[in-house]
Amino acid sequence: MNVRDRFASLAALRPARKAGVAAESAVAETAAIRVRGFSPALPDGAERLAEMLQAKALSNSFGEHLSVRKWFSEAIGCEPPEGSVNADALRLLAPGACAEVSDPRQWLFLDTETTGLMGGTGTYPFMVGIAWWDAGGLEVEQFFMRELSEEHALLLTLAERMTERPVLVTFNGKSFDWPLLETRYRMTRKIRAAAPRAHLDFLHPARNLWRVHLGSVRLAELEKHVLGWNRGADLISEMIPQFYFDYLRGGPPEPLVQIFLHNQMDLRALAGLASRIVAVLADPRTDGADGLELYGVSRICERRGETARAKKHYAQSLEAVLPAETDRAARRSLARLAKREGDLPLALKLWESILGGSREGLEAYRHLAIHYERQVREPQRAAVLVRRALAELRRPPNRSAGLSAALLRRYRSDFERRLQRLERRMLIARRTGGTLLDAINPESRARD
Repeated sequence: MNVRDRFASLAALRPARKAGVAAESAVAETAAIRVRGFSPALPDGAERLAEMLQAKALSNSFGEHLSVRKWFSEAIGCEPPEGSVNADALRLLAPGACAEVSDPRQWLFLDTETTGLMGGTGTYPFMVGIAWWDAGGLEVEQFFMRELSEEHALLLTLAERMTERPVLVTFNGKSFDWPLLETRYRMTRKIRAAAPRAHLDFLHPARNLWRVHLGSVRLAELEKHVLGWNRGADLISEMIPQFYFDYLRGGPPEPLVQIFLHNQMDLRALAGLASRIVAVLADPRTDGADGLELYGVSRICERRGETARAKKHYAQSLEAVLPAETDRAARRSLARLAKREGDLPLALKLWESILGGSREGLEAYRHLAIHYERQVREPQRAAVLVRRALAELRRPPNRSAGLSAALLRRYRSDFERRLQRLERRMLIARRTGGTLLDAINPESRARD
């Protein structure tokens, strides 16, 4: 071993002064060595790691990196999709997307393991896992930096794979994985990122469909409760960077095997979740969706402007058993859509069914008060509703209904002004013997 190699090994082996700065120290030391023009030797456990994983070294113009490839007969909890993606589901997932999105064979699932969870230019994606549907199953390929100087080689291989399948599929990848990789590509100044033709991120559909029911939409939770699969003991994600830095300093490679398995399970879960979400969005009733899933589909439809589908699924979700809070939210949303389309009887019925001290209930009081004041010309009935709303606002439990102090003040101010106006108009009408229409100020109508 020459002098430079000894110096590089010492930099990776040097213990951190404090556990809290271990990650930053290892990255800075290795990066500084690389800037001076030579690469540190591979960590002691690199060869043993390759043997345990039955991995091979891939080589290109920028050097080498480790590669592990496995084929699974199915994703977690779901069979591979057949044919093209349902058009109804596709409009909700990626409206206006390129034609390749409809072909699952063009999808490339991606998940990274990194030296930090906050991102930034000092964070390295030391492992990049990709997967795609092939031969009736899921092919998984993982690229690994045996040491940080192999980053360029890894990024070049990833760019080549991404040109083969132009639709990127991730879970929170739009916010973390892909922006991080784009940063690393830019920092090379030599390798161009293969920009995907389309990017499907299934985190947000999963939140809409299952967060109300599960509270958490972590991938492991979705595996267990949505896909019906329990991965068992798994790594704590926060420990993954430390395991990698321990390995760089010459520590045992065995903990890294668990990271490979964790990444494989994440990719299989992502593929299964993608299939499940596509099926639910295509036809939630025939796919056995419960009321909460129907409510989630309704929200996605409404946000995408699919009003007819949104109304249909909101109504279907109300026929099922929903938690009280979700039931109120579904009724409020359906009432809004009904009013927008001129179905006032349905809107009134829904508003009357949710009156109370909740956010939805107070909103219903407001809509009904406006209706009876403006459309029906019954100021007395409008005033009764406003007084009931003010009585609800004086009750302490409103805080527990998810209403902040600021929102309570806004509602109270609105209803107090509304009641004063109603009482003033009713007084004017009684004194003059005129009608309510004569007493209405057009400018105050515009404020409602």
